Amino acid sequence: MDVIWSDLNLWIAAANIAFNPLFWNMVARWEYRTKKLSQMFGSAKAACTVLAVTIIVLGVIRDYRYNEALNSQPRWKVLHQNWILWLGYLNITVGIVLVFCSFLALGFFGTFLGDYFGMLLDEKVTGFPFNLMDNPMYWGSTLNFLGTALVKASPAGILLTCFVAVCYKIAIFFECPFTKKIYQERDEKKKVI
Repeated sequence: MDVIWSDLNLWIAAANIAFNPLFWNMVARWEYRTKKLSQMFGSAKAACTVLAVTIIVLGVIRDYRYNEALNSQPRWKVLHQNWILWLGYLNITVGIVLVFCSFLALGFFGTFLGDYFGMLLDEKVTGFPFNLMDNPMYWGSTLNFLGTALVKASPAGILLTCFVAVCYKIAIFFECPFTKKIYQERDEKKKVI
């Protein structure tokens, strides 16, 4: 199992993977505390839409850099088996289903941190895939990375996927309590009224 550690593509991909959740969490918290983006763009919806487009563009760049890293790294012969190829495709399929269904369940603003912009959901989403696991969008995305690594028989891809999982776990560690706090504050305000 070879990984070329001196490959710049590997490090650029890793930097992109780490940057994205850090960026959207910092920007969303900054907006929650200051409302500067909403002021700058004229409304919370417009500001959240700009953040969403930025997150999508950063995701496309991250995925491109991930694929560039995999293409510049050696393949691992152990992974050159049909069942592993099909396992990779299965991971991608399940990942897409989790991400897409999460998006449908949360809606556009629910997906793209609308709660930090004051656009709160009426109640916690508990339907599929949230009835299977917490944070299905993160884990679906992780499965997409793993599936791509398996399809490309890439040990570097498997390592980068582990890094994705760690970055997402760290993001969840900070996001979940903060989001819970936002909804608790809303519920306390409702009680006062």
